This record gives sequence, C-alpha cells and structure tokens, in this order.
Amino acid sequence: MKTFTSQSLSDILAWAHEMLKENDSLTFEVINPDISRGNYAGESVSIDDVNYIYRSYKAWSDLGELLFCRMLTPKIVSEYTVQLTYEKLDLSDSFHHSDAKEEKYGVESRFSAIHKNEELAFLSPYLRALRSVRVGERKRILNLGINTGDEFDLIRKILSEEEYYNIELVGIDHSVSAIEKARERFNEGNTTFYVHDINDLSSLELGHFDLIITIGTLQSPGIEFKPLFMRLVQEYLTPSGALILGFPNCRWMGGEMIYGAKAPNYAYSEMTLLYKDVYYCKKYLQQKKFRVTLTGKDYVFLTATRIK
Repeated sequence: MKTFTSQSLSDILAWAHEMLKENDSLTFEVINPDISRGNYAGESVSIDDVNYIYRSYKAWSDLGELLFCRMLTPKIVSEYTVQLTYEKLDLSDSFHHSDAKEEKYGVESRFSAIHKNEELAFLSPYLRALRSVRVGERKRILNLGINTGDEFDLIRKILSEEEYYNIELVGIDHSVSAIEKARERFNEGNTTFYVHDINDLSSLELGHFDLIITIGTLQSPGIEFKPLFMRLVQEYLTPSGALILGFPNCRWMGGEMIYGAKAPNYAYSEMTLLYKDVYYCKKYLQQKKFRVTLTGKDYVFLTATRIK
C-alpha cells in the first residue's frame, strides 16, 4: 500500500490520476487527521522522527470529488496513520445522460432518486433564502419546475400549521407523473399543481404571487430564459413580492452531488454561463429596486426582496 508522508498534494493528485487510468479504485496511507486537529493543510507534523504534511478529512473528501470518486470509510492502520480508499463513480448513472423529454424528470426516471433536501449544500442555502423572504408571511407562492414537491415540503416543515394553511401554493411542471406524485403528497387543499409548459404561463391565468421560486429550471433547454424571467417579475409578482432563484452549480452522478457546472465543449467545470445568468438576473432586479443576495455553492441561490 502506498504511504504518503511529506509529499506535496500536487504529487499525490498526479499519482491518483495515473492510478485511476487503469484501476477502479485506489488506496493509500496518510497521517490521521485527528492527530493534529486545528492544523491547516500543509503544516508539518513530526512523529517519531518522521515528518508528515497535515491534511484534514475535508481535504481528502475534496480529493474524492475532484477525482469523481467515492471516499470510503477510513481505516485505522497504526497509532498515527489511516488508510484512505476511493472508488470510481459510475458516471453513466446520471439523469443528465437521459434522452427522454417529457418524463426525463418523471417518477420512474433516475432523477426521481435525488432528494435535494437531504444534501446540506442545497438545504442550508435554500433554508436561508426562505427565511430571508419571510416565507411564513407570504400569501401566494408559485414554484416553476416543482417536480414532486420537495421545495413545498420544506416550507411545510418549517412553518407552523396555521402559517402553512394560510398560504396558497401553486406548482407547475411538464412531467405528468411528477405532478401526479405531488398531488398525492399535498392534499391539504391549499395547493394546486399544473402539468404545463412554463413558456406559456399566460394561458393559465394565474394572477399575482407574493413569492416566486424556481430552482434549476430557468436554465433548462427549451426555456426562453431572459423573456420568461422578465415576465415573472413584471407580470406575476405583487408590488411587495420576492423571488428565490436557484442556479445549479453541480452534477448528479453515481449517487453523488458533484460540485461544478458542466458546460458544452469543456471536459471540466466551466462556469461562465452560470455567472452570466446570475449576474443578468441580479442586475435586472437591482434596477427594479430589489435587494439581492447570492448564497450557496453547489446551488447558487439568488434571493430578491423589494426595497421599501
């Protein structure tokens, strides 16, 4: 088994890439991060006349994500060292590769296995956004791309029963099976779900909303991003309304949420299009007298509230 003591991280990374060219996993031994808690990555630690370079489990977890690998549970090797093992993710196990259209996001799709509310990198900034817009004070909420309703479910969880039942929630998605599932999950009487093309909202005569939420939808193929976004602000938002827009900066593969948006013609994460869309929305909303914040990492959340 390979042992790393004072080798640089760049050397370890190069070795790992080389190993994974012909292997589905790799294993090596390093200093136990628990030995020198509080050290920064790169600090030297001397144990029994052996110099080690310290790195935390966070650093080793990041290595796995960078390599498109799953980091397995570390094993104690000695008093001072641990064994780390990484196995390649099945990159073909992803809804991103599906050729389906209407039901690419349906209940029988690979997408249905994803539960964003169980990923802290999604949950924490989404919760912050909901609290920032004071979701409990909103009377009508619209969600575009609701799928089976996870984003409404979190609202239901964080509000009191009285607050929740005082809100009218409307969800729209193009997937028939996803909307059927959402209707089963939310049968309290204050929710309405539509199977519909969100490019054609006007035909539904929805009225105005105090909060509009759309996460990972406006950038989808077939969506007229800028015209739709401007219509939402101009035609569907009340004078005191707020928005929560979620921009994916990740991919879902092999059971893992991997950081970094994938752009066409790039073998690595390239975020120009992401930043371009986020900045466009931020600038537009600020011109319309909104206070805008950007939070999150794997999902970038734009939260906009009116300046009174």
